[in-house]
Amino acid sequence: MTQLIARLRDRFAQWGVRGPTPEAAPIILTQRRIYVLPTQPGLAFALSIIVMLLGTINYSLSLGYVLVFLLAGLGISAILHAFRNLSRLNISPGRAESVFAGERARFGLHLFNPAAGDKLALRLSLAGESTILVDVPAQGHANIELSLPAPRRGWLALQRITIETTYPLGLVRAWAYAAPDLRCLVYPAPAANAPPLRLGAGDEQGNRAGGSGNDDFAGLRAHQLADSPHHVAWKAVARQADDDLLTKLFSGESSETLWLDWAKLPPGLDTETALAILTRWVLDAHAAGFAWGLCLPTKEFEPATGETHLATCLQTLALWNQEPL
Repeated sequence: MTQLIARLRDRFAQWGVRGPTPEAAPIILTQRRIYVLPTQPGLAFALSIIVMLLGTINYSLSLGYVLVFLLAGLGISAILHAFRNLSRLNISPGRAESVFAGERARFGLHLFNPAAGDKLALRLSLAGESTILVDVPAQGHANIELSLPAPRRGWLALQRITIETTYPLGLVRAWAYAAPDLRCLVYPAPAANAPPLRLGAGDEQGNRAGGSGNDDFAGLRAHQLADSPHHVAWKAVARQADDDLLTKLFSGESSETLWLDWAKLPPGLDTETALAILTRWVLDAHAAGFAWGLCLPTKEFEPATGETHLATCLQTLALWNQEPL
C-alpha cells in the first residue's frame, strides 16, 4: 500500500509539472500549476466551524451566525493568500559546481518575485531531503541552494522540486512542482590507497626532464607524495615544532613531467577502481605543480598544468564509457 501511494504521488507530481521535463528557464508558477488543500489544523478549523454552525442553527443564536461567518471568511482569506504567495514566482537555474562521488552536489536556484507584495515563508525541497525556508521580497530576488547525494560519477540532474507554503495562518497548504534544467558533473572518488606517483621511472609512469640538484635553490613548500626523498629539507623539518615534511624547490622544478598512464596500472583492476586511482594521481600531480599528461585507452592529453587542464581530465574520467545525458 505504501509503494502504491508513493507511485500515485509521483505520477501526480509528474502531471503537476504541466509540460516536458526538464523545463526551460524561467519557470513561472501560473495558476494552473498551483494546488491548494487544507492542512490538519485547517481540517480541524473547518470541522469546528461546522459544529458551531449546527449549534447556532439549533439555538437560533444571532451572534453565533456572526462568529461562524467571520471565521469562514477568515478561512477563505487564508486560501487566497496562500495561493497568491506562490502565484507568478519565477524560478531559474543557477550554478552547480562539480563534486567527487560520495559528496553532496549543490544546485543553485534564483527566485524572482515580480509581484508588489512579499512572498513569505516559502519552502523548497527535494524528495527525501531537507527543506529550505526562504522569503522573496517584492520585485526582488533570492538565491538558494539545494543539495543531493552524489553516489556515482557522471552527470547528476536536479530532481523535481516542490515549492510550498502554509502562509499566513497554516490552515491550507499551497504547493507547486518545478523541474529546472540543471545538472552537476560528478568526478570519480579519488582512491584512498592509490600507488604513489613516481618521478624518474623511465618508461613506467613518468620522467623528469630537468630539475636536477645543480639547479638554484628557490625555496620550500609542503611535501607531496610525488616528491623525491632526496629533496626533503630534513634540517628545516628538524627545526619545526610539528612533523610536517618540507620539500626543497629548485629553479628547474617546472620541467618535471609526469605521464599518468592507464596501461601502467596494476593488472586485473575493474574500470571504477582504475578511474579512482587515476583521479588520485591527477589530483596529486596537480597539487605538486608538475606538468602532467593523461593517457587513456582511446584518448590522450599532452602534459600541461593549470586548472583548465585539471578540469578537462577530470571531466573525461567522470564521463568515461558513459552515454551523454
